[in-house]
Amino acid sequence: MQHPHGYSVGQTVELNPGRYDGNVPRGAYTVLRLLPNDAEDREYRVKSRHDGHERVVRESQLRPGPASPFGPGGMPANG
Repeated sequence: MQHPHGYSVGQTVELNPGRYDGNVPRGAYTVLRLLPNDAEDREYRVKSRHDGHERVVRESQLRPGPASPFGPGGMPANG
């Protein structure tokens, strides 16, 4: 059975790299794409909100980020 992704495209997440992940900077990232894989630890393509760098990360490296007042993707909500 394939596990669903825990985060969605446009969501802000916090990246917490592990001790063996090298120079990967911590901080806020935006989920760009949900990547297919057969592993239990889902993968995502994310973009740093600080420097715009994109990288592929595992779900175990992510935590929910602060909620945007503008909704997913940073766009103003209708209303």
